[in-house]
Amino acid sequence: MHTWYGIDIGGTKIELVACDATLAVQHRQRVATPTQDYPAFLQAVDDLVAAADAALGRPGVAVGIGLPGVRDRDSGRQLSANVPGLTGRTVGLDLQARLQRPLVLGNDLQCFALSEAHDGAAAGYRSMFGVILGTGAGGGYCLDGQLVAGNNGIAGEWGHWSLPATLQHRHDLPLLDCGCGLRGCLERYVSGSGLAMIHARCGGDDLDASAVVVAAQAGDAVAQKALAIHRDLLGYSFASLILALDPHVIVLGGGLSKLEQLYRDLPAAIAPYLFAGVRVPPILPPAFGDAGGARGAALLARQHHPSP
Repeated sequence: MHTWYGIDIGGTKIELVACDATLAVQHRQRVATPTQDYPAFLQAVDDLVAAADAALGRPGVAVGIGLPGVRDRDSGRQLSANVPGLTGRTVGLDLQARLQRPLVLGNDLQCFALSEAHDGAAAGYRSMFGVILGTGAGGGYCLDGQLVAGNNGIAGEWGHWSLPATLQHRHDLPLLDCGCGLRGCLERYVSGSGLAMIHARCGGDDLDASAVVVAAQAGDAVAQKALAIHRDLLGYSFASLILALDPHVIVLGGGLSKLEQLYRDLPAAIAPYLFAGVRVPPILPPAFGDAGGARGAALLARQHHPSP
């Protein structure tokens, strides 16, 4: 039985899953991400693949890797990432030299979307957009089950659209620099860290996003105000996605996707930013949770390197 490996590179963990032709997981392992030490990072991936080979008694057909950030198409170097040790490195070439088997590189957010498009929450929909709301904000777009990566491989990077001046002034928000080099990117406001920033801006204590939600549910007025601002910013962001791509369904991922009220409240927050007659698509939770990225990377490997 042939297997394909999918590896999801995150800021805190590296996860490998080995999937068969039906995408059933045959093996899974997670390790902490060496975020600053590049040789240690390469060794960690090498060790994960070797352990999977040993556990299954045979090598995988190919390895798909979902990398954070953007990769320069000409040089192969990572341009930006939430794993600082990868920035400026030729990750694909270096891993290829170590693993000595077919290797397919993808974006971690796009791999999440691809996974949910195949037997996930978006199964049966012709087009879908997978939105990640966690430490950062981004996503991926799939059409007829195929990932649309775009000319630069960055399709779905809605988190780096700009916050409009009207919303900045309405909610008295600062113009923040982004790690991508731009200013005022939506990611800085609608991510989990963005919610925490908004709460502090409203005069609240230094709380993370989950604590802000708990405080709001307990009746804290400042936390409730912060959530209302955050919901308005998300409404604008999702309306922009709908106007640009008109997906048949939106699937949420990342830490904020666990907030049940988002699925209830987002349609009403989106509607004011759409013109008459435009319907808000279903907004659904992910079928595969935080394992979707690795599964999507395995699917990417299978699509590019089918059974020998």
